[in-house]
Amino acid sequence: MPASVAVTGIGVVTSVGNSAAGVFDAMIEGRSGISRPAEDHPVAGSIEVAAFSPPIDPVSLLPAPETRVIDRYIVMALHAAGDALAEAGIEVGRDVDPYRIAVIVSGTGGLATLENQVVIRTQKGRLGVSPYLLPGMLPNMGAARVAIKYGIQGYSSSIGTACAAGAQSIGEAVRLLRANEADVVVAGCSEAPLFPTLAETFGNARTLARGWAEPSEASRPFDKRRNGLVLGEGAGVFVLERAEFAQARRAKRYADLVGWGATNDAHHPTTPRPDGSATGKCMQLALADAGITTDDIGYVNAHATSTKLGDIAESQAIRRVFGESTPPVSSTKGVTGHMLGASGVIEAAVSIYALRRGLLPPTHNLDDPDPECAVEHVGKGGQPTSTGFVLSNSFGFGGHNVTLVFGQPGSEYQRHV
Repeated sequence: MPASVAVTGIGVVTSVGNSAAGVFDAMIEGRSGISRPAEDHPVAGSIEVAAFSPPIDPVSLLPAPETRVIDRYIVMALHAAGDALAEAGIEVGRDVDPYRIAVIVSGTGGLATLENQVVIRTQKGRLGVSPYLLPGMLPNMGAARVAIKYGIQGYSSSIGTACAAGAQSIGEAVRLLRANEADVVVAGCSEAPLFPTLAETFGNARTLARGWAEPSEASRPFDKRRNGLVLGEGAGVFVLERAEFAQARRAKRYADLVGWGATNDAHHPTTPRPDGSATGKCMQLALADAGITTDDIGYVNAHATSTKLGDIAESQAIRRVFGESTPPVSSTKGVTGHMLGASGVIEAAVSIYALRRGLLPPTHNLDDPDPECAVEHVGKGGQPTSTGFVLSNSFGFGGHNVTLVFGQPGSEYQRHV
């Protein structure tokens, strides 16, 4: 049976606050982070509603000269990583060898920075383009900046599997830790998609929620009236450790990551495989990796983005794995919107808090469940539980599927085949 991995720190940036506990509370309370853009926001003319995270002063995280061209996704990644390391009580060089700590922080990259520089070049010519463009927008710079700021000299990487990237970063951290290639991994994702061109491509593809008088009602996973997703910005970073290493330093353990799986739909660049077969296989692989059965899972945190096809396909996959009587299921995105790759990390954090609090969060705005999404939905206000294991799904364009399974700390002693 593969070794468990301890989750010892969680850092987040979201539209409903910069703590995992705050995101969980917002779900229980039905407190949405979705609003209309301010008149002076760059996406004001490009999008109806979105989930905007609070501003973070980059000078608090980087030397002032380096903030001249720095994308928001890097700033949020640094903020979330700093909070996660602080929660874990880890100072690199004191608590862990710099070459035995790794970083895998993913994201789409600084496309807003690239867009802005293209505009500047159009207006001012080639000499107007900033020499800081590349370190401001490359997708590996979230990981690089975290490594530089916190002195992480071990393995580092950035994963480009779209909306599955955050969850896959956590999964790859498990692989490193089980192979004893690191004692600690800082893993997660940061996304800042709220700029005109990206918002407009989603809008022109008719994937965005539209026509809602009340912004907080726009994102409604599994609901019969859903008509698209709501883009959000945010970041999520975990500190994960070999269980033995965490135990030796007497670290607080939020939960154990006991299993994970990954598959590909091999179907279409943007549309999920309708029968849910590959996503179902992903969940089965994660359960097998954890050494548990479907009977052990007490909650599924769904990827469900509030799109017609996606929610149905995932529901089919869950029923394929668990049968007609599924565990309770809910989606975080009714509150946070869809933060692309960062969503998977935030949703994993919510799953962990469901374990810690003994309470399953509901899906915000699920007023009239779509009969084609025939799973057991968590009721409003949440649902008490004594579950030992929870499952979190993340799926991305290109057919990338990732499933993470979490258990209570020490849950390796509770597992059975």
